[in-house]
Order: sequence, then C-alpha cells, then structure tokens
Amino acid sequence: MEIRFSNEAITKILDQPMIYRWPCTAQICKNINELRSLFAYQAGCLNFTDTNKAVQKCIVEAVKSSHTEMEKCLEDTLCIGGWGMETYQMPEALMNRVLQQN
Repeated sequence: MEIRFSNEAITKILDQPMIYRWPCTAQICKNINELRSLFAYQAGCLNFTDTNKAVQKCIVEAVKSSHTEMEKCLEDTLCIGGWGMETYQMPEALMNRVLQQN
C-alpha cells in the first residue's frame, strides 16, 4: 500500500485540529489510521482456504483504494486550508478564526 503521509505526519495533523476544535481534518486522519490498521490486520490473517484468501484479497484491494482516496482528500484539504505542506502546521489565521468561533 502506497503511503504519502507518514504516521508521524498524520499524528501531527490529527493533534492540531483537536486542540482548536477543527474536526474535519482530524476525521480524515482518523479514517486513514483505521484503514492502515485494517490493512495490517489483513496482512496478518492466516489463509486456511481459498475462500479466506479471496475475502482477504477483496478487503485489501478495497482498503488500498480507499486509503489512496483519503490521502488525496487529506492533501487537498490541507492545501485548500493553507496548511504548511512541509511542516503540516495549521495556519495561524485558521487557528485564530477557530479560536474566535469557540
């Protein structure tokens, strides 16, 4: 499975919206983490029958596709929101706006 955002980047991105109550980006990160967990779980499953193998392959392919889409969504969301793509830092203007709303 191709990974654009490291686990560390996901954690950094995830932590900021939770502090500033900006949950949209956090939800995307949570979904990416869940997809990665499901992928790892499937990779560790025992294959006792051809049916099990077919089920696992179906799940793995769906997870790969979903993961790619969610990472693209995260990248697009960060770019639209003006996040620093090198630092994964929430822009100060967005932090201030969120703080004023709360």
